[in-house]
Amino acid sequence: MSLPVLSLDRVQFAYQPWSWPFACERRGEIDAHFARCMSGGRQLWNGRVLLMRDVRIDGASLTGTCFETDFASFLAWRDWEFPDRSVVNCFAMGALLSADGAFLLGVMGEQTANAGRVYFPAGTPDPDDIADGHLDLAGSVAREVAEETGLTPADYAPAAGWHVVPAGVRLALIRILAAPLPAVALQRRMRAHLAREAEPELADIRIVRGEADFDPMMPPFVAAYLAHWFGGTMPADPSGLGGILP
Repeated sequence: MSLPVLSLDRVQFAYQPWSWPFACERRGEIDAHFARCMSGGRQLWNGRVLLMRDVRIDGASLTGTCFETDFASFLAWRDWEFPDRSVVNCFAMGALLSADGAFLLGVMGEQTANAGRVYFPAGTPDPDDIADGHLDLAGSVAREVAEETGLTPADYAPAAGWHVVPAGVRLALIRILAAPLPAVALQRRMRAHLAREAEPELADIRIVRGEADFDPMMPPFVAAYLAHWFGGTMPADPSGLGGILP
């Protein structure tokens, strides 16, 4: 069954501190799980991340609240198939779209928690993404794109709206970032960035021009979005995106 792809013109999450019962009640198990995940050379940092509650999609509006927890608790919750389903993992992804109509995706490095997966640049929001009491998802996307690919907001123009792909307790928020360069030139720049990094998050950059370039290592929400795009449901020509090209 394919996942839905919904258009949004409003996304708002208010920050509300909350003590997550799952993280408190299963602390010992969570810490032991994280220690096991750290074995084998994986480089995981138990920093602070943001998860969501009270999430609602109403027409073209996505709202809810977010709270802070540690990455170890998030990882255990994810790996144990989301035992607390009142909590939602909502994350923002930057869909880098080249001037010749291709997408650029990253292959996650072997040392990461998602080794081998093929994604748009993305990351779990963290407390640095809170501004004036609300979650700044556009800022989160810009930060992740810069960290993973070396591209800055000067290198692309973001679409005004978002798309969301609901996948159970995962909500993949996707924003088109239209670049004025062709895909091969973008790939070259991004690979050069990876080569300069001592410990890059990504192992490689993939160009996706259509369904023939899909990879089984793409998460279902990424494949659903790309199928929606290349299937003609959304405009495949960047000039049809409301003039967002620089």
